Amino acid sequence: MIQIISGVKGKGKTKFLIQKANEAVKAANGSVVYLDKNNKHMYELSNRIRLINVGDFPIDTYDAFLGFICGLISQDNDLEHMFFDSFLTIASVSEDYVGYVLSKLSDISEKFHVDFTISVSIDADSIPEEFKKDIVISL
Repeated sequence: MIQIISGVKGKGKTKFLIQKANEAVKAANGSVVYLDKNNKHMYELSNRIRLINVGDFPIDTYDAFLGFICGLISQDNDLEHMFFDSFLTIASVSEDYVGYVLSKLSDISEKFHVDFTISVSIDADSIPEEFKKDIVISL
């Protein structure tokens, strides 16, 4: 399952995403991971959530990002939910390829039973049509 939090930059998507992550970990039986472009929000997240600073890794294409996600999933059989903050930045994806990357993430989610909640800094109208149903909130 994919859930999308959309909206232009500076509208409160990160705060909402952190709140969702902290709620999810309370009900989780497995691992919860939060991917961000830095460690800025480390103290706002529950200590049961694994924060990964994607900026520490040489990820410069969306294919590398998808490989990184698959690597995380392959090393943790208990992984059940991943949260992506600043999706366009951490995934190295332009607006033109958002639909392609979301479709790949949807396939990964279905195959490995990992849920993804994604914060993306684009207006809900710019989300590809097939993913508009996955928008949880548009800020």
